[in-house]
Amino acid sequence: MTRRLRRRLSHLGKNKEIVDSNSEISDGGCLHLNTIRDIDWTTLPDDTIVQLFSYLNYRDRASLSSTCQTFRLLGSSPCLWDSLDLRSHKFDIEAAESLSSRSRNLQKLRFRGADSACAIINLQARGLREISGDFCPDITDAIVSVIAARHEMLESLQLGPNACERISSDAIKAIALCCPKLRRLRLSGVREVSKDAINALAMHCGNLLEVALMESENVDEMALGNLTTVQFLSLAGTRNLKWGIASQVLSKLPKLEGLDVSRTDISLSFIRRLISWSENLKVLFVLSCPVFEAEVDNDMVYIHKGKILLTVCNDIFKEVSSLFADASESNMLPYWRSLKIREQSLDKIVLWIEWVLSHSLLRVAENNQKELDIFWVKQGTNLLLHLLQSSEEDVQERAATALATFVVIDDENATIDCQRAEAVMQNGGIQLLLDLAKSCHEGLQSEAAKAIANLSVDSKVAKTVAEIGGINILASLARSMNRLVAEEAAGGLWNLSVGEEHKGAIAEAGGIKALVDLIFKWPFCNDGVLERAAGALANLAADDKCSMEVAMAGAVHALVMLVRHCNFEGVQEQAARALANLAAHGDSNNNNAAIGQEAGAIEALVRLTYSQHEGVRHEAAGALWNLSFDDKNREAIAAAGGIVALVSLAQSCSNSSQGLQERAAGALWGLSVSEANSVAIGQEGGVASLIALARSSDADVHETAAGALWNLAFNPGNALRIVEDGGVPALVHICTKSLSKMARFMAALALAYIFDGRMDEIAAVGPSSDGDIKSVTLNVVKRISLKHIEAFVCSFSDSKTSDTVIKLSAPTALTQVAEAACIPEAGLLRCSAAEIGRFVAMLRNHSSILKACSAFALLQFTMPGGRHATHHTNLLQNAGAPRILRAVAASASAPFEAKVFAKIVIWNLEHYHVDANSRNNG
Repeated sequence: MTRRLRRRLSHLGKNKEIVDSNSEISDGGCLHLNTIRDIDWTTLPDDTIVQLFSYLNYRDRASLSSTCQTFRLLGSSPCLWDSLDLRSHKFDIEAAESLSSRSRNLQKLRFRGADSACAIINLQARGLREISGDFCPDITDAIVSVIAARHEMLESLQLGPNACERISSDAIKAIALCCPKLRRLRLSGVREVSKDAINALAMHCGNLLEVALMESENVDEMALGNLTTVQFLSLAGTRNLKWGIASQVLSKLPKLEGLDVSRTDISLSFIRRLISWSENLKVLFVLSCPVFEAEVDNDMVYIHKGKILLTVCNDIFKEVSSLFADASESNMLPYWRSLKIREQSLDKIVLWIEWVLSHSLLRVAENNQKELDIFWVKQGTNLLLHLLQSSEEDVQERAATALATFVVIDDENATIDCQRAEAVMQNGGIQLLLDLAKSCHEGLQSEAAKAIANLSVDSKVAKTVAEIGGINILASLARSMNRLVAEEAAGGLWNLSVGEEHKGAIAEAGGIKALVDLIFKWPFCNDGVLERAAGALANLAADDKCSMEVAMAGAVHALVMLVRHCNFEGVQEQAARALANLAAHGDSNNNNAAIGQEAGAIEALVRLTYSQHEGVRHEAAGALWNLSFDDKNREAIAAAGGIVALVSLAQSCSNSSQGLQERAAGALWGLSVSEANSVAIGQEGGVASLIALARSSDADVHETAAGALWNLAFNPGNALRIVEDGGVPALVHICTKSLSKMARFMAALALAYIFDGRMDEIAAVGPSSDGDIKSVTLNVVKRISLKHIEAFVCSFSDSKTSDTVIKLSAPTALTQVAEAACIPEAGLLRCSAAEIGRFVAMLRNHSSILKACSAFALLQFTMPGGRHATHHTNLLQNAGAPRILRAVAASASAPFEAKVFAKIVIWNLEHYHVDANSRNNG
């Protein structure tokens, strides 16, 4: 295909060469990459370049304009600067002055916040026709008055949808006096709209067609009758209206075609009066009006003399379709939208209906009324999906925001209504949202990404998003220079990364690098984008393979930077969680060590354990727990004050969540592997804190508290503290009652350590009378403890099978008993040479119960498949354990269980010895 390039525009100057060349384009009009590289873009026709500029946001336009003189001139073309959307930018006086040279032909402006409103006058855009401001609760009468005075050509002014509580009737009077060409005025949350303000609009704005005075406390009802030119009026959410007067006045407005009284206290009788008395009224909105809905009969026919009533009780699509003279379907709106030539008066009505619907449905979604569940599933969802396809960008945005809102049940706990989410999915809503996310309009991108993010909490929706390319789209949006877009895209990746099946796809789409870059890109005042990025990285880091990619992308430095310098609790929580997950894969990569080597990482995590926010303490303790598995990190945590911090946390968290209790005890468990740390924990009061946690009703807390007490009990001084602080009854309770086998196992080991005889000498120190009391007390406590240790060990043996083991030592019987006795989680434990020596000593010198307990423990540590089984077998070989185990197995006086478990351990040792020799010989 050959395409002739058109002649360049003359405004570039007489000396510019006129290009009239051919360009070969193949593959159905798509340029090959080689062809694209060879193109001299400055030789393209001016109108083509201008068209390319129109698809770029303002930032990218400026970047492209700076590349050459040709693009600088074309980038300043008036048609590219007829509208500005400044909502996502820091728009101040300096920014306004820099744009003023390009704003002479500006027609439409959207901004966010009162600070941006103050800067509008510095644009010098005297020809502005439309101004729309979002989230302006602090905008004042003075600001609005100055804007109105500087823009006398204004035809449309919209401030909302949030309340503008600092605006009064004075601002409305200023608008009326300064903007005689005003056609549309939409204000939200003006406390009181007086008679003088409404009369000023009626007197000075002869072209006024649409007025919306929403969410107001008071509006003068009688004065509304003077708005004789108005065709569309919204009083939605307005309180304290006297409907007797209002219905009479409004029904007499000569040109009123559309009236919105949604979210008011209007009753059925006044609705009937409006329908009966109004001659030109065609559409009456009564959405979410509790008084009316309590009185109305769902089977009522609302059409009266060509008028339609739109409520949650009827079929809104069907009612709107009755506006069309040739309506052949219950939903004529898609057909109407497809028409190239449409009736102008009907076009205005339908566009107003879409605007009211988008605004009202968003408000209804924000209120989250349970009684509207049926409405949302039956027609509300389809209404929002229809609005996504509107020709009006603000309607599309608000519909996407409503979809993001109506699906959420509990924002704090990320709980959504799965029935509503699946209704969106089943009606093609995910594809519509992804199409909007690919738009060149950043407002649509951010709201569509927010909706996708919230809907993706549902696993079925998340699967659909992934299947139709949503992950690639979100990863691309996460690279946006627009903070709002990047923030919502990161939120989408955060929710999608919950699913294990999506983690790899996010990595393949470049999502990990994009998320890490977000942390470096945005300053620490942007908590939303940083929290979402860190949260997504935390989920991805939980996967072994992805955790390596997360670290390689520079996430360790980025996350440490957040925990060190960011003061937002949500960011701190997610960054600490991400570091905890990165550190959890110590056996498969070096992330754990890498975090410890990052300057200030451990100190920052220790500091976060003092946070006032429980979630931050929870994740910081979890990170320290995981980091403590590395020897160097363990000592660094202690050096950074981690022992004092974690003991303090354990002392203060008895009434906190079970997750925090588990992690506080777990971190102390990890630190107590070191003998020096164990002694320090005991001296700082850690024993009493852990005993308190051991009394928890949660099995996970039992595990970590018992594990920490087991380590602490290795030291005789700590063992005595455990007895004196009442720890034995707590350990006995866990050993007997806990739902966790692992917790029962470690409680038994802790009790065995306490009463293996090493503590006796310390306990006897003191006056003779005290010594006698201690001796008696210890004997009682010891007898009780040994009884429960015996019961625990015996619960893992079957006399019939065990007898076969003792007599025959048959491999099948050995395996059968071993599998029945195995506690899988115990295979994760790693004992030091000293601890292994302790168990061997129990086999040699102690009571029959401790012999059985020791043999049972060694069985757990040497089971094939255990993470550290080879390590433990080597230590046992070095300690001469096989000889002692054989002696126990052959002993006539050894308890039955000790013989059985000793035989299994011998078999395990021989098995590993054979495997090791085979590997060496091979």
